[in-house]
Amino acid sequence: MSAGDGDGWVRLPDGSRRWGRYGASGLLLHAEDTGNGSGGHVLLQLRAMWGHMGGTWGMPGGALDSGESSVQAALREFGEEVAGDLGEVALNGVHRQDHEVWRYDTVLAHAAHRADFAPGNAESTAIRWVAIDEVERLRLLGPFRDIWPQLRAALAQRLELVVDGPAVLRHRKGEEAETGSGYDGGEAARRLRDELADLATAGIDGAVLPAALPLTPLHRWFPRVRLVVDAAAGSLPSVPGVAVVLSAGRGDGADDGGRRRSLNGAHAAGTLVVTAPSEVGGHRGAVAVVPPEWLAGAAGATRAVR
Repeated sequence: MSAGDGDGWVRLPDGSRRWGRYGASGLLLHAEDTGNGSGGHVLLQLRAMWGHMGGTWGMPGGALDSGESSVQAALREFGEEVAGDLGEVALNGVHRQDHEVWRYDTVLAHAAHRADFAPGNAESTAIRWVAIDEVERLRLLGPFRDIWPQLRAALAQRLELVVDGPAVLRHRKGEEAETGSGYDGGEAARRLRDELADLATAGIDGAVLPAALPLTPLHRWFPRVRLVVDAAAGSLPSVPGVAVVLSAGRGDGADDGGRRRSLNGAHAAGTLVVTAPSEVGGHRGAVAVVPPEWLAGAAGATRAVR
């Protein structure tokens, strides 16, 4: 538990108490076992007997301070309660347990390997990597046990966002023409890439994702983004969170086979393609397709939700 302004008890409608005046957040770290086809391991914490719901297994976490996001709080609490180098992790999503007057956000993240960790303070009796198939055999924290099936399913999924750059930029060029604004194709492509990078960092509100996507319902998903561009975008490099793919286009905004191949390639489950409505019929490999204007709505919803 931190000594921040979020410390304090909240009583739920059923009479039970939860820690965190502004809610609480925890980090569920997952590492895959490369090559053996298992579900991997998750890092769990055995809570000290003196603490709330002591003697049970769950994830490191604690109270949110005012102004903190779920991710910020989860990472801070992990650093306080777990000894070891977390290093770089890939955020996958946020699951929210909403109790009206209090919430608990589980931040799902992937680690490249099973690093060595140990208890970082007296709140933990043990910190251990547990095989996915063995989690339910432990004496779990009650609220964690309730949501474990959803968390387990979500850990095996990823949101892949494939963006048809020329289609989105044509849509935006039309909007700018109506306002009399000037248009620079290369600069517009750069802005689109940077907007997508911000979206990858902030995550996408689960409520705006199409129902056709075979993803576990989460409060937020952090997408892996692929931006398909043509020669009109110039030499646009990839940035963290966004892989830029140059198709064999003519650069005149017209459809071509190279761009179609880039967009219509084999897609993993959980892929969302952003393209023009006229292109929908060609995306048989995509799990779901949305029009260019969806991006603006997704960004707005993400800014509005914590």
